Amino acid sequence: MRKVRVIEHISLDGVIQAPGGPGEDPEGGFEVGGWAFPHHGEETGAAIDRAQGQGFDLLLGRKTYDIFAGYWPKQAGPMADSMNGAKKFVATHRPESLAWGPVESLGADISAGIARVKAAGGPDLIVWGSSTITPLLISEGLADEVVLLVFPVMVGRGKRIFSDGVAPSELRLIESKAAPSGVIVSTYKPAGAMRTGSF
Repeated sequence: MRKVRVIEHISLDGVIQAPGGPGEDPEGGFEVGGWAFPHHGEETGAAIDRAQGQGFDLLLGRKTYDIFAGYWPKQAGPMADSMNGAKKFVATHRPESLAWGPVESLGADISAGIARVKAAGGPDLIVWGSSTITPLLISEGLADEVVLLVFPVMVGRGKRIFSDGVAPSELRLIESKAAPSGVIVSTYKPAGAMRTGSF
């Protein structure tokens, strides 16, 4: 069974919307796209390369798929080759309009589709962005690792990594490293239900 690894650019206040550039995802009137770029550096890029690994497939929500489909086919280099060559598994109600391949719809039941793809074997599945897919993966116990690149910014409003629908749970820290730019890269594994107590 292959692993599902979530990789997220996230602000200190939990926003994951449009880190890569202005206009990337203006949904909801979001006007500060590109907030991650000024803090991205060589160490951050190396951390992303390590998290993705050499061979991977992509597990994406439709919005992220459309953003990537408009960007990666126009790029060149090793990262572009990896993204364009990866098989994309997409949560969508419009499978007939998936043109950036190789690609496959997850079907009407997203949870069942992800479980099927995960069990089928193959390279690890990488999740980028996808504010709808990530909470589902956590709540359904389908994520094996969560890699958070926490940027030293407060965005204020926008799509957040986890919704109110995620069940209380814990993550176990596997590794954490700070880049000179102030970005903290932390890798977690799901660790079951949340424990509570009292001081």
